[in-house]
Amino acid sequence: MSARTLLGMLTPSSNTTLEPVTAAMLADLPEVSAHFGRFRVTEIALSANALAQFDNREILAAAELLSHAHCQVIGWNGTSSSWLGFDTDRALCTAIEARTGAKACTSVLALNEVLQATGVQRLGLVTPYRDDVQAAIVRNYASIGIDCVAERHLRLQDNFSFSEVSGEDIRAMVRDVMADSGESAGHRPQAVTILCTNLRGAPLVTELEAEFGVPVYDSIATVVWKSLQLAGIDTSRLSHWGSLFAR
Repeated sequence: MSARTLLGMLTPSSNTTLEPVTAAMLADLPEVSAHFGRFRVTEIALSANALAQFDNREILAAAELLSHAHCQVIGWNGTSSSWLGFDTDRALCTAIEARTGAKACTSVLALNEVLQATGVQRLGLVTPYRDDVQAAIVRNYASIGIDCVAERHLRLQDNFSFSEVSGEDIRAMVRDVMADSGESAGHRPQAVTILCTNLRGAPLVTELEAEFGVPVYDSIATVVWKSLQLAGIDTSRLSHWGSLFAR
């Protein structure tokens, strides 16, 4: 049998989007497959119960099970560090690598890597989250020198409900973000992120990039991109999924 590349994806238990979208992306890479491990996540909020869902013990238990499938890379396919703080993902990657021997990455750290590498200082932010979660995300990006100059969010809390947001609603949020920024080049987002791995943003990226002329970074796509990089796979083979993969 020819060499296979096995990617492990840590998946929120109530997420129904990232698995089919990830599989669709990887369909063009016959030597690569994704394998999913779930842990309990049912709501996104800043309450103690909601925050406790992201305790590393549960995540690491799921990562260890993925290591039984000999996954070369294990990615956290979620965006929790955008409101918890980016250091939580850095600590998680260190712990996954120590526990499993696999390379580790996350949706948010991959997004941040691209934003910083391309000098983005003005970001358009699209999420399904509550007001307080959105505000925490905006603060965390400000702390690394990235201003969310325009944003849209849906004020949803139930994680399953994010997967029922239509493609047309996502398009409308991105269009509103770009319209809010005005005509001045100094206020316009240099990139837009669709930040939630239970939103169906990835299939819309190429059309939105063509419409607005700026990169659109979906958080499912960012962890797929980084996982492939870590596995030594040429990501340009997926350039039809957006400019991220052509980097």
